[in-house]
Amino acid sequence: MRVPPSDRLEAMRSAVFASHARPESSAWQDLATVVRTAARTDGAVARLWPPENSPPATARPRLERLVQALDELAAHDGGTERAVTWWLRRHAPGAPPGTSNTVGGNSVIHGPSVQGRDFYGDLHFHGPPEPARARLPVPRQLPPATARFVDRESDRAALDALRAGHPAHHPQVLVVSGLAGVGKTTLVSHWLHEHSAGFPDGILYSDLGGHRAEGDGGPVPPATVLERFLLALGAPVVPADTAGRSALWRSLTAGLRLAVVLDNAVTAAQVRPLLPGTSTALTVVTSRTILTGLRVDGAALHRLEALPAESAVALLAVGGGSRVAREPAAAQRVVELCGRLPLTVCLASAQLAVRPHRSVSALAETLSRTQGALDGLHIEGEAVMRTALDLSYGLLPRESATLYRRMGLLPTDRHDLALLTALTDASDLTDVDNALHALVEANLVEETGPGVYRFHDLVRQHAHRLGAEREGPEQRDRALRGFVDWCLATAAVAESLLTPSHPLPDHAPPAPHAAPTPLAGPEEALAWLDTHRDGLMNAVRHCAEAGWHTSCWRLTDALWPLFQRLRPSDMWIEAHRLGLDAARRSGSQPGEGRMLTSGAIGLRDGGRYEEAADWYRQALELALAEGDVRQQAQAVNGLGHLCLLTGRLDEAREHFGRALRLRESIGYHRGAALSRRRLGETALAAGDLPEAARQLSRALTELESLQESYEATRALALLGRAETRGGNEDGTRHLREALERFRTGPGRSEHWEARTLEWLGRAAETRGETAQAVGHYEAARDLLLRLDPAGARRLDDRLRHL
Repeated sequence: MRVPPSDRLEAMRSAVFASHARPESSAWQDLATVVRTAARTDGAVARLWPPENSPPATARPRLERLVQALDELAAHDGGTERAVTWWLRRHAPGAPPGTSNTVGGNSVIHGPSVQGRDFYGDLHFHGPPEPARARLPVPRQLPPATARFVDRESDRAALDALRAGHPAHHPQVLVVSGLAGVGKTTLVSHWLHEHSAGFPDGILYSDLGGHRAEGDGGPVPPATVLERFLLALGAPVVPADTAGRSALWRSLTAGLRLAVVLDNAVTAAQVRPLLPGTSTALTVVTSRTILTGLRVDGAALHRLEALPAESAVALLAVGGGSRVAREPAAAQRVVELCGRLPLTVCLASAQLAVRPHRSVSALAETLSRTQGALDGLHIEGEAVMRTALDLSYGLLPRESATLYRRMGLLPTDRHDLALLTALTDASDLTDVDNALHALVEANLVEETGPGVYRFHDLVRQHAHRLGAEREGPEQRDRALRGFVDWCLATAAVAESLLTPSHPLPDHAPPAPHAAPTPLAGPEEALAWLDTHRDGLMNAVRHCAEAGWHTSCWRLTDALWPLFQRLRPSDMWIEAHRLGLDAARRSGSQPGEGRMLTSGAIGLRDGGRYEEAADWYRQALELALAEGDVRQQAQAVNGLGHLCLLTGRLDEAREHFGRALRLRESIGYHRGAALSRRRLGETALAAGDLPEAARQLSRALTELESLQESYEATRALALLGRAETRGGNEDGTRHLREALERFRTGPGRSEHWEARTLEWLGRAAETRGETAQAVGHYEAARDLLLRLDPAGARRLDDRLRHL
């Protein structure tokens, strides 16, 4: 039954009033669907819906206005007209006036009729022509592209590549995941706006509300999204059940060239009923979780990271203007405090925009006093990042939530699987891995290498606060103790692989309470020390603060290969100051002596020669009082090196000779070889090249026989330097061999790699091979930019004079 527009108003009035009397009826429930459809064109219609359980006398005026509004809207909106017609066909109480003819009793004939006795031939009825249906516009529901969009060229190129590389005859699904505020929706919107011509049948969009609080309605059910999409594509009737809607959705989209954006999804199950069944459509899903479950549907995954620092500063300048250019250091600090997330950087930019006289430095100071962007940036009074992370945390399984809080307590930015096992109550590694997987899936942690995980800076702040609030004192202490024990255990493994002769004799550490991270060899051990250096230093600091004195100096001592190979001068000095104080507080004289001699090397390496000499003298006095010949030799050898560095070659030679005799007297062959190497260096500095070559060759032989790969390679490089200065053709070969050893294997050292490159450059310069010299100098300078800025400047000067 198609109701003519002239009769529709009366038919609707009767049907609406009748269905209001039976709110449990399908007529009343279907009318709600009609109102929602009309509200997409005119939102005011929804406000005319009467409150639940309102009496007829109260509801009647509102219902009358609702009927009038629906009738007027149906006159010019095709979607509303189809919805109203469908509803009247199902629920109108009888036909509208003028379309029935009473025959007798209660009998009613609907439609055109003819009264007569006999009819001959055919009888035809010709009604008025059906009015043409209004054609629905092609849906273009994508949110408008924001003007605050910078960079992301590589991400757009990645999406292009994923789309281009997809099999031609399969439905295509792209999942863009990332932390809250990283700009997933903005990226997808810009990317699809750029490609909108490729979707002539439309672009549909729905916010699935994946992390919406239950009080705000929670995630949007697939059935609701399907209803919206079907109506947007012109479906005259929408099935009541999800399966029916999903089937009709696949039928309607078959062969259509359209894009579907499912924003803020929470699970693969929420997305799956919404996927078109055609290879001509593209579905793009954004989510804070990775949604690996969609891989079975052929989805390709792209993880969106924070902005590069330069792009984040450019985004800050949108609101900060010239102030950002005038204060580059403060601007850099602000974007780092914002985690380089577009959302938080935009909020900081807005703060600068609304306060044009506020400096960037003042904003940086404000954010520094709070927990950065986590608590310092608000929208309408709400700390948006904290709220977003609270919602993500609230969806975690119990074991994952516990692990998240305890990880947040630790003063480290890298977490190994062995460390995480020490934090939990689980006895099975599989349980830990499952708890961790949920954190990775939720984009709360990311895997940066095999079995190594990290927090984003803002997530780490959030996890730390939850750990401090919800873990009791005993649990907090246990987590930190487990962290320190793990650091001690794994550092001891690395020490045994890289410097097996270094541990103090007769002072083996107690059995660890935490299992160490397995390390396959010297290269892996050095890589572990490099990756975890900040966390290891924080462990030393925590031990000092907590009064765990023995752990403090023992951990500092076990980190010797990190200091020796990687040369982090400031960390080296700070750790040994704390370790020296801890050794004295614990009453360990061997620990005190080791901290003095090892710490003096760090002071020497940092150019603090006078303080280094004082530490060596203290170590010598302590060793003499204890009768410790080995420590005496170590201190004397160190004093000799300071003399060598300051040009006092005769004193240096005397100290090294004394150290050599002490070491030989106790059969300390490794130490004796190291003293010979220093004597060779002293002869090299004095220009006595034959003596230098003699001492260095013997030191090299002895160290290689002891399988001291790193120390032997240093002797080899020095020998090559002495030989090239003397015109010996073997010198360049020895330097190149040493260079290869410093780059890989157990002798790896960037510091010595740079020194060897510089010596190769000098040898090439002496031979007149300028181009080769430049190449070596530039390679050395690039390494020293991070390791030794003063050395890098020295090489820049040399390059300018070539």
